[in-house]
Amino acid sequence: MTDRTTSLEQGLTAAEVQARIDAGQQNEPLPPLTRSTKQIFRDNLLTLFNLINVILGGLVFFTGSYKNLLFLGVIVMNTAIGIFQELRSKRQVDKLAILSAAKSQLLRDGQVAAHDQADIVQDEVIQVTRGDQLPVDGLVRETTGLEVDESQITGEADPVIKGVGDAIVSGSVILGGHGLIQATAVGHGSFIKQLARSAKSNRRTTSQLLTIINRIIKILTITIIPLGAALFISTLLRGESHTRAILGTVAAMVGMIPEGLVLLTSVALAAGAFTLGRHQVLVRELPAIEALARVDVLCLDKTGTITSGQLKFDHVEPWATASADKVTATLAQVVTAINDDNETAQALRTALGPTKVTATKVLPFSSARKWSGASFDGQSVVIGAPEFIYQTVPADLKQRIQQLAQQGFRVLVMARVSQLTTPKPTDPTTLGLILITDELRPHAKNTFGYFANQDVALKVISGDNPVTVASIADRAGIAGAQQLIDMSTVGTTPDYDQLVADYTVFGRVTPQQKAGLIKAYQTAGHTVAMTGDGVNDLLAMRQSDCSIAMATGSEATKSLADFVLLESNFDAMIQVLNEGRRVINNIERVAALYLIKTMYSVALTLIFVFMSHSYPFEPIQLTPISSLMVGIPTFFLALQPDYTRITGRFMKQVMEIAVPAAICVVGYILVIDMLGTEFQLDFTVTSTLNVLMTGIISLNALLIAARPLNRFKIGLVAAMASLFVVCFLFAGKIFSLVNLLDWHLAMIYLPLMLSAYPVFIGLQNGLGKRVLSKIRWK
Repeated sequence: MTDRTTSLEQGLTAAEVQARIDAGQQNEPLPPLTRSTKQIFRDNLLTLFNLINVILGGLVFFTGSYKNLLFLGVIVMNTAIGIFQELRSKRQVDKLAILSAAKSQLLRDGQVAAHDQADIVQDEVIQVTRGDQLPVDGLVRETTGLEVDESQITGEADPVIKGVGDAIVSGSVILGGHGLIQATAVGHGSFIKQLARSAKSNRRTTSQLLTIINRIIKILTITIIPLGAALFISTLLRGESHTRAILGTVAAMVGMIPEGLVLLTSVALAAGAFTLGRHQVLVRELPAIEALARVDVLCLDKTGTITSGQLKFDHVEPWATASADKVTATLAQVVTAINDDNETAQALRTALGPTKVTATKVLPFSSARKWSGASFDGQSVVIGAPEFIYQTVPADLKQRIQQLAQQGFRVLVMARVSQLTTPKPTDPTTLGLILITDELRPHAKNTFGYFANQDVALKVISGDNPVTVASIADRAGIAGAQQLIDMSTVGTTPDYDQLVADYTVFGRVTPQQKAGLIKAYQTAGHTVAMTGDGVNDLLAMRQSDCSIAMATGSEATKSLADFVLLESNFDAMIQVLNEGRRVINNIERVAALYLIKTMYSVALTLIFVFMSHSYPFEPIQLTPISSLMVGIPTFFLALQPDYTRITGRFMKQVMEIAVPAAICVVGYILVIDMLGTEFQLDFTVTSTLNVLMTGIISLNALLIAARPLNRFKIGLVAAMASLFVVCFLFAGKIFSLVNLLDWHLAMIYLPLMLSAYPVFIGLQNGLGKRVLSKIRWK
């Protein structure tokens, strides 16, 4: 803190700024959206599973069977791919984050200019206006109706009016008015550093998909080591050699680790962020890609989403006996006096031009109040929504506003009042109606039609007249646009659950009501996304499962949103939705393939701890299965388009494919073990047959996971099958496989091969009908 008072005409000089930088009294940038390069390498390399794999590799090296170290090559390749994809995504996201970074208007050497927030120093004079979020703690030095949202600090959403000399903490959002703030605490000393971007913390649930996968990993972490130790000890107790015990144990433990599943998920999300970045969409949180993919209700703010946001003043319609010239002149005066900078004020100022006026009192526009006003020349005049200016809107005025709203006009009332009191002014008398137009976005109808076809319900939540909003929504092709409600008429304790069930268009909505409506949709079981560009959308965006901001919106809105549309083009939302669905659908589809190996490896380990025979695989023998039936095909399948709605089928997909496949593998291996005993086959022969049958069952699972099939997928499965055959024909020695071109062996494996598909499908259908259908999946 400091007692120094900085000049409001001059601000800090360049020398004073440099002196504070040298003294370490400089603000710090917000935490980056992505991990650092060092963190990416560390988090991808230093994992528990990598540690286990390295230890297992050391044990194999000790045996001298060096070809069985090939599994480490797969691990290295997977890790390298993960690092490359995340670094690529990081560069894209960081580049976009720089473009969309918030700037602060600083007064230095008598000039106001935009600077990065990290440039702010102690005692800096910052010019703030509606929509800004204060990056440092400060003191109000000058104010014109400054209203702030301190809900991040106090938990109260009601606006707080700030006067000269009042303290204002970092993280506060300017809801209305203008002001000059002197920085009193920057960097670590400011509240926002302690806040640590709390606008986002604890607001989102973690990714459902990542939560399930991490739960699986946690369970495996607990079970892998004791299971491996038990298998190793039991093998030695049976009199097997150390080499056989080590190779069997390593094969079992490597099989239990679904390292590719973790990689695939992180890579898919990172690749999704990279793809969206190429479409000028900044992804602030990777799990948000999944959240948006699950969205089934999309709440829209009219301005900037349905419409272009480029408001245009049409004309003033005088009321009662007032003349058009007199009303227009008064409007020009009050607009100049209030000096707001929102879209409506800018449209009026552009059309009417500046005029000379000296205001004695000003109340800038507030999202909660929904009107602004000024006192000048012995009169007080307000502009805003009639429902928030009048206690009861006169019938004739209401009827005329309805008529104009049905024509698509946005209608504001200009009224003379006796006092500028809040929440409503005193004794309003209408002077005229201000008519403003807002054009539809060029491709709005096609965009909203696409969302409707994708089972995403569209709801419009706006502060404007519900009739105007409904008219524009109808022109945009939004279904149910005529089901509208004026939220200024629902009282202080509305039944939000009933409102969301009955209506599609909500007009005259306050910020608190917006959040209430979002919460009601969530209570009804929906996943809700909210789009917005103004401070009036902040509470709703915080409440939503996923939030999207326009680049032209306020800095506070952009800093809160999960996605920022950098070109303010709502049509890009189609790409965002599709990319999210593609990523999640494909991960859900191929995850089962990774878990097949985990499931049968765990089951076989438990079984062979108590059997008299060695574990049925060597590490090298799992490589063709892991790479050809899982690793390579899932990489290609994860890139396939799949834009169907997310249904939360992750565990069901796993159970429908992985469990039957794993049971088949275990069953066939036990059959082969018995045949090996019966026909006195050695380990190399039985292990080769085990690899053959495990590969065939995995191939069947791959074929089912790839559905719906197309030429590419059929070709992919065929290519993997061909390469699998090549491993037996030409690479048998490398993978410790015997030659199967022997009619004696054919008598054993051909019947097994022919039975694999019907057994797998029969088991899958049986489980699906008798067991899985009885389980309630989330």
